[in-house]
Amino acid sequence: MIPKKISVTTATNLVVANMVGTGIFTSLGFQVAAITSDFALIALWAVGGLAALCGALSYAELATALPRSGGEYHYLSRIYHPSIGFLAGWISAVVGFPAPIALASIAFGEYLKVFTPGISPVAISLLVVWIITIVHLFGLRTEELFQNASTFLKLGLICVLIVAGLFIAHPQQLDLTPGPESLGTLISGPFAVSLVYVMYAYSGWNAATYITEEVRHPGKNVPWALLVGTVFVTLLYLVLNYVFLLTTPKSVLAGQVEVGLLAGQAIFGPIGGKIVSALISLGLIATISAMAWLGPRVTKRMSEDLPKLRVFGRSSVNGTPYAAIIFQLVVVTMLIATGTFQTVLIYTQFSLLLSSFLTVLGLIVLRVREPNLERPYKVWGYPFTPIVFLAITLHMMVYVVRERPKESLLGLITVIAGLIIFFFSKEPQRTVHSRSLK
Repeated sequence: MIPKKISVTTATNLVVANMVGTGIFTSLGFQVAAITSDFALIALWAVGGLAALCGALSYAELATALPRSGGEYHYLSRIYHPSIGFLAGWISAVVGFPAPIALASIAFGEYLKVFTPGISPVAISLLVVWIITIVHLFGLRTEELFQNASTFLKLGLICVLIVAGLFIAHPQQLDLTPGPESLGTLISGPFAVSLVYVMYAYSGWNAATYITEEVRHPGKNVPWALLVGTVFVTLLYLVLNYVFLLTTPKSVLAGQVEVGLLAGQAIFGPIGGKIVSALISLGLIATISAMAWLGPRVTKRMSEDLPKLRVFGRSSVNGTPYAAIIFQLVVVTMLIATGTFQTVLIYTQFSLLLSSFLTVLGLIVLRVREPNLERPYKVWGYPFTPIVFLAITLHMMVYVVRERPKESLLGLITVIAGLIIFFFSKEPQRTVHSRSLK
């Protein structure tokens, strides 16, 4: 029986749903507090989109040259060493996906509490995670239908907010002309710091690479999903931030987390808060679903290569990796119940950045080491495209280490724990191999 595969539309929706989460509705308030230039504020999101696009195009080449699901785990194992790949997979499996799922679920509970007074937001968070996980246990076709429906709903709600904002009766006066002062802001410290938060909002541009083998005609459709998804979200972010600035005074936005709520009140009046709360909470369903789909695929791929982790590779008759899905659900439930996910996410931020940095660097390594490797798709603008991404990511890694040394050290401890598990899991294969040499 030929396993079912998903369409390029679904693969693109996974990219879009992974990227459009809470970040876009919360980041602008911190940026406005440090940057006064309207041009620089919009340019900030354009630079973030450029970096995400450079990363997506680089990953697209790797996805076609090394066509196997697993994302960074597969690429780093193949290019450098299995232990390096395992560390990337380990971070993804225990934090990279579970912590953002927990974060989005808690946000869902907080936004929805306006409509459910008296019910604990934590209970709502757990309920939505469990329901979405159950949906993903029904198989690939159910996952595809649910993901497409929830993503289209999210985009429809955002479009309503954008259209209403563009036709607001009393818009703010914006100056988007690039003058000497605004251009100077682009190379300032506040701009560099703000870029870190912008890139968090753009994270998820590599989503389709985690399920390469589940996509129809992956050599063509995975690069297309990465390109179209990233470009679409970049344009969406630019317009949405323009609407935020157009509808809400910067003095009101400055230092505030609830940017979406404030813009909703400015656009729709007193009931705007509830309207935007509903918009964001419903939109988060697609984000949670996308990450709940992708995370277990990394765990399953690791279990196929490591004998002692084989239990996590168990799948149903329809190919659903139920063991990995249940494992992720347990981790997410623990993070939500204990409220430790935000701390864990900060601990591993450096590791997550390092994984993507090494992956894009691996594109250059593979070009040099294996020039004759078949590459159905080659990244546009090589080598400048990967170099742009590497430069921006390196800058962010330096910032994270400088500003969060304790958290980065704890992230290193997580990496060491992953190394211990890797060598423990590889022991049987090393023993068999050594015997075969005798």
